[in-house]
Amino acid sequence: MALRDAVILDYAETKITDKGGRDVWELGAEVLENLIAKVGLDKKEIDGMIVNAASIGAGNNFWSQTTADYLGLELDFCQSLDIGGCSATGAVVRAAAAIEAGLCQVMLLLFADAAGARAPRARTFHGEWTQPHGLLGPPTAFGLITRRYEHQFGLDYRALGKLAVTQREHALLNDNACDKLRVPITIDDYMNSRMIAEPIRLLDSVMPCDGANGLIMMSRTMAKARGVARFAVIEGYGERTNYQSDQPVVDVTKTGHAAAGARAFAASGLSPRDVASFHPYDDFIIAIMMQLEMLGFCKHGQGCDFIRDTDFGLAGDLPLNTGGGQISAGQPGLAGGGTNLIEAVRQLFGEAGPRQIKNTRNAMITGIGGIPYIRNWASSVALILAPDA
Repeated sequence: MALRDAVILDYAETKITDKGGRDVWELGAEVLENLIAKVGLDKKEIDGMIVNAASIGAGNNFWSQTTADYLGLELDFCQSLDIGGCSATGAVVRAAAAIEAGLCQVMLLLFADAAGARAPRARTFHGEWTQPHGLLGPPTAFGLITRRYEHQFGLDYRALGKLAVTQREHALLNDNACDKLRVPITIDDYMNSRMIAEPIRLLDSVMPCDGANGLIMMSRTMAKARGVARFAVIEGYGERTNYQSDQPVVDVTKTGHAAAGARAFAASGLSPRDVASFHPYDDFIIAIMMQLEMLGFCKHGQGCDFIRDTDFGLAGDLPLNTGGGQISAGQPGLAGGGTNLIEAVRQLFGEAGPRQIKNTRNAMITGIGGIPYIRNWASSVALILAPDA
């Protein structure tokens, strides 16, 4: 595919904390400072920036401009990306397009949020159409999706528990994971955890935290001229918003990852069996299983069988969210999609320490963005990265 000339040079992230009390710009500044030091940049060389728009800590309509101002950046390209949990992964391709179009040369991708901040008023359909009926947030929405899946196909909750336990085992090896979550769990712990929005359990659910992460991207030519020894490149990408929106009644167990994944695999020349590690967006455990089905790792309705038969550990068939994912490392507010993206890049660079996997030929990262009315999530993205050949 096109966009292969733009490369990911390096990554940085903060410690994830449970209401750490730090301002969202302070978190972003730490990521920027670390990236500048790691890459050996002068801050003035950064002439492009993409940030996540849906920041709980934001609260204004000029988020990219004000963030650039507070960070002391003068830019030729500046954008906020507002596709929710797809924003971090989607930003990689948008950055590559801007670099290849000559709109900027050195791009900062910054995903920061302080979930402990007071949330701004959400001007959506929720207040009129869902909240009066008790649908008060993502847990209830995913509870309905889970019940529908169970009605159609049956559901082995202990298989879902296997995913929760595996990710928690990986988080125990991640020093940046939220300390509150770095406690071992068993499948019985998962099954016995309290109900949040039946059948969604506590250990199905993501915990919003404070934190930030980011990347530096530039052209391959510039990277090599700077003597960079290793970087990651885009192999394939797909994105779909409002999947099956022309249909009055949709199957909520099907998602846009069917379309996005097909495009990503077609562009890369790979298939699901070629994926070396899988880093799916994981706000709820059921979402991982549904993405496995939609991306073609298994057939629709056979996710539990695939989970039972697959080793998702670090030395297994398909290493899963090797840093713990958002559920077990913590979700930095609405910037959480960057957590799994950064982990994938770290693995490709061979810098994951005790959780480093052997097969680093590629990594697949996904995003989920938005929960619309009586449908599944609004946006789905799939990205395949690889070390530079």
